[in-house]
Amino acid sequence: MKIRLKSAAALLGVATLALSACSSSTTTTSSGGTKDIKPPTMSAATKVGTGEGKLNLVVWAGYAEDGSSDTSVDWVHPFEQQTGCQVNAKVAGTSDEMVQLMRTGDYDGVSASGDATLRLIYAGNVAPVNTDLVDNYKTISGFLKNQPWNSVDGQMYGVPHGWGANVLTWNKAEVKTAPTSWSSVFDATTPYHGKITAYDSPIYIADAALYLAKTKPELGIKDPYSLTEKQLDAAIALLKQQNANVGEYWSDYTKAVQSFESGSTVIGTSWQVIANLINADKKVQVGTTVPAEGATGWSDTWMLAAKAAHPNCMYEWMNWITSPKVNAEVAEWFGEAPAQTLACDQTSDKSFCDTYHATDDAYAKQIHYWTTPQKQCVDGSGSDCTDYAEWVTKWQQMKG
Repeated sequence: MKIRLKSAAALLGVATLALSACSSSTTTTSSGGTKDIKPPTMSAATKVGTGEGKLNLVVWAGYAEDGSSDTSVDWVHPFEQQTGCQVNAKVAGTSDEMVQLMRTGDYDGVSASGDATLRLIYAGNVAPVNTDLVDNYKTISGFLKNQPWNSVDGQMYGVPHGWGANVLTWNKAEVKTAPTSWSSVFDATTPYHGKITAYDSPIYIADAALYLAKTKPELGIKDPYSLTEKQLDAAIALLKQQNANVGEYWSDYTKAVQSFESGSTVIGTSWQVIANLINADKKVQVGTTVPAEGATGWSDTWMLAAKAAHPNCMYEWMNWITSPKVNAEVAEWFGEAPAQTLACDQTSDKSFCDTYHATDDAYAKQIHYWTTPQKQCVDGSGSDCTDYAEWVTKWQQMKG
């Protein structure tokens, strides 16, 4: 299978559709705590007008291919020819970088993951999206719609694109018995000292929290992204313990592939695409599973900038990128489950959607998708949760 290794090259763009914004709404309790925090008030578009001729995007590498990575992989130029919207794609390496780029006001849209989306929504960087104006939204998997990471009070702030689980992966030659629990990477007495890998991001705190929710129910963790101070401290304590056994943290999945193939890693958190690449190379063979405790995961959403200069072109792009054929092409190139249910009829590998559990509701329900932690608990349990900024601080302290 093929995946992206470098960005699409495209052309630059600039023009408009009005969106109104004002300050966010906050209700304060008598004790001084925040009871309810709302995103800035904005009006979603009521129609899609003529394209402005240009479109500036912030993307994950592989989401806007124009043939420069592989001449046979190009869904940008057909879009440009059909709509007249010339695409300029800026590749971001992390969710933090995506947030920073979107806050410059230079871009019309972004393919944001759940650890970035609420930051963009509550800061007023992105606008609500009228999904009635995106024809292909109708056949997107229902389990990706109106979720805590891409909507607020039933209002969608984008269009789902693709998703996947953070699976437990192991070297079959080194780990003789297939693991069924995350204890294999979190237990202090794990036999894989120094050869465990973990995702290098504050959002990985949720993986520890999910494990604790099942193994230490007395902590009262109901949602791994809605942690009180005490619950966050418990997750950090577990991660500090794990840190002594971790050989490598990764954020670039090509490095995750290399660490398994070199033998420096034998077990840890990865993505299905990483496992597929490793097995395709045939240097080692790995297995994957969603353990008994469940898993975290990611769902990417195309979001419209609040002050987009080219909003009509962005609406055209959201519809194009989630059309069955294009969504299938992106999913196969990138290595993820497509959001578009009709994409499964368009994949070149007819077993692709089965491999990625693309339309498997039961599988999807095991996944706790990345959602940006907020003071106002994202699971609606209260207003005493820790926010992403605190997670960042604690993560940095944990890693030293």
